[in-house]
Amino acid sequence: MSKSKKKYYVVWEGRERGVFSSWDECKKQIQGYTGAKYKSFPSLEQAKAAFEGDSGDFIGKDIPKKVVSEAERKVIGEPEPNSLAVDAACSGNPGVLEYQGVYTATGTIIFHQGPFDEGTVNIGEFLALVHGLAYLKKRKSNIPIYSDSRTAIKWVKTRQVKTKLVPSRKNKKLFEMIDRAIIWLKNNDYENPILKWETGVWGEIPADFGRK
Repeated sequence: MSKSKKKYYVVWEGRERGVFSSWDECKKQIQGYTGAKYKSFPSLEQAKAAFEGDSGDFIGKDIPKKVVSEAERKVIGEPEPNSLAVDAACSGNPGVLEYQGVYTATGTIIFHQGPFDEGTVNIGEFLALVHGLAYLKKRKSNIPIYSDSRTAIKWVKTRQVKTKLVPSRKNKKLFEMIDRAIIWLKNNDYENPILKWETGVWGEIPADFGRK
């Protein structure tokens, strides 16, 4: 049996906040703690940097697992500046959610929605993508749209939202927005390439809320 890779755990909200080097240590801080916020990272450096930031910028998002070489950078290339970039932020998971879309080349905000009560990052990323696609189609633009969420990209392409969030009075509007987004996807075609923003190579997506 191969040895599991070392992980480091950030606890933003728990009995004790900080960076922990084992799951057992982390679990002591979050088990049974209402509103606990935590996430694992593949390196101590990433964990320390994340601890200084906002939990909503990390929970539910992809974390780069290695340092990218110059050769890999050349293969990946550079992002297309004439494009739309979308992102979401959530203070907790679930928590207060908002999302936005910006023009990649300039960082100009094209749209912003929220705050919404009791949402998740993945839901925000999904809604941001569909909002972006609808915005671009209305303007007859076929430029690419970037997201740093593989989950949201998958939900858009399969036209299915597989969230564990339970509908409630607080998040009723969000679930109504999800239903409308799925209907839009089923009734509309689009030519815009949906591309993964390579955070490990290019840095934070231009639509990032900058709460680090």
